[in-house]
Amino acid sequence: MQEVQSAGAGIVPVRSAAERYGVLERPDLSFTPAVAKETEHLYERVKGFIPAIEWPVFAPYVHAINRLKKERGAVILAHNYQTPEIFHCVADIKGDSLQLARDATRVDAEIIIQCGVHFMAETSKLLNPEKTVLIPDGRAGCSLSESITGDDVRALKARYPGVPVVTYVNTSADVKAETDICCTSSNAVAVVDSLESDTVLCIPDEYLAMNVANKTKKKILTWQGHCEVHERFTAEELLEYKAADPSIEIVAHPECHPSVLAVSDYAGSTAGMIDYVKTKRPGRVLLVTECSMASNIQAEVKGVDFVKPCNLCPHMKRITLPKILDSLLLMTEEVTVDPAIAGRARLAVERMINLKQ
Repeated sequence: MQEVQSAGAGIVPVRSAAERYGVLERPDLSFTPAVAKETEHLYERVKGFIPAIEWPVFAPYVHAINRLKKERGAVILAHNYQTPEIFHCVADIKGDSLQLARDATRVDAEIIIQCGVHFMAETSKLLNPEKTVLIPDGRAGCSLSESITGDDVRALKARYPGVPVVTYVNTSADVKAETDICCTSSNAVAVVDSLESDTVLCIPDEYLAMNVANKTKKKILTWQGHCEVHERFTAEELLEYKAADPSIEIVAHPECHPSVLAVSDYAGSTAGMIDYVKTKRPGRVLLVTECSMASNIQAEVKGVDFVKPCNLCPHMKRITLPKILDSLLLMTEEVTVDPAIAGRARLAVERMINLKQ
C-alpha cells in the first residue's frame, strides 16, 4: 500500500490495484477441444504467421485473456508493433501512438491494459486520470523517451527563451509537462505549423525533426534522440533492395534518417504506412519500420508480398500473452503519474489531440 500526502488531510493511504480489485486464481491453461473450438476463428487471422504446431501454446492464453478482460471490465490497447497473437487475438483497440492517445479518451472500461511501451501507458493515464492503467511489463521502455529528461527540457527553455517546445509523444510525463504541445509522426508538421513562432524546438527525435524541417518554413531546433529500431536502417541497404528488385516499393517511417526517406516511395506514420499499403496495394513492399507491423498488415491485406528487413523493438517484445494474463489476474503493473506534473503534461497532449488539421 502506498502513502501520499494530501493537503489538509495528512498521510492518505492509496490502495494498489490488486487491493482494489482483488487477485484472481490462475485458470487452467490446457489446450482442450473446447478451447480449440472457441479460438478457431482467431487462429484464422494469424495462421500465416503462427504454425499450427505452435497454436496450442498460444490458444489457452488467448482464451483466458479474452474471458478475463470481460470479467474485469478491462479494455486492451495494442500498438501496431505488438506481435500478431496479441494484435489480432486479444486487442480491443489497435493503432499508432496518435490513434491510441485519441481512443484512450473514449474508453468506457474502468481498466486499461496498455500493450505497448511505458510512455504510452503514461499517456493513457494522463488522459484517463480516474481509470486504472496497467502495463504487462514496466520495463518496456523506449530509447527516444529515455534520451531526454524534464531537466533537459528546462535547460533548453532557458537557452532558447520564448521558443515554443514541440515534444514527440514518445516521452515521459515529466518531459511532456515542460512542453507547449505534443506531436506524433503523423501530425508533427501540422503541429509545428500551428505555432506562431518562426523558430520551434522539436524534440527529442532528431530524425523526425530533420524530416519536419524539410516540410516547413520554420527554423527547427533539434535534440539528438533516436529510435533504436529506425536508426538502424540506411539508404545504402534500401538501394540494394531496389537494385535486386526495381518493382519493390519502399515505405518508410519518419523516425528514419532523411537519407532513408529520400530513397523511399512513401514516408509517413505507422497509420499512414498502413493506409498506403491498403490503398495502393503494391505487388511487393518493404516496410522500413518495426518488423511485427508487416505481419499485422499482411494478415489483413491479401495479394501483397512483404519483404521484411525485420528490425525488432526489444521493448515492445517484452509484452507477451503470459504477462497480459498476469496483469488481469494480479492487477499488475499499475502506471501512475505524479499529480504535480500530470496536469501540465495532460494539457500538452490534449492540445495535440484537439488541434484542428
